[in-house]
Amino acid sequence: MTEKNCSCHPTHLENLPRLNRISGQIEGIKKMIEENRYCPEILIQIKAVRSALRAVESNILQKHLQHCVAQSFNSPKEREQKINELKTLFDRFED
Repeated sequence: MTEKNCSCHPTHLENLPRLNRISGQIEGIKKMIEENRYCPEILIQIKAVRSALRAVESNILQKHLQHCVAQSFNSPKEREQKINELKTLFDRFED
């Protein structure tokens, strides 16, 4: 997928505090590894980071659907492009 700005230009700045906390959690995990902490403790923290990242992902996807995709309904060509974009995006999300 190529990098593009949405034509509607939503902001995602509200996610920065959460991303800063995630960054701090990752630093904490690195420190736990350096301190040779017990494996389950490290794994719990990794799971917390994954959960927090999923929340950011969900917020950004929701905003994309509400703004960028909804705006595309006015143009059949753009609507088809957004549908294809979402299909490609969801294909990449498969875990």
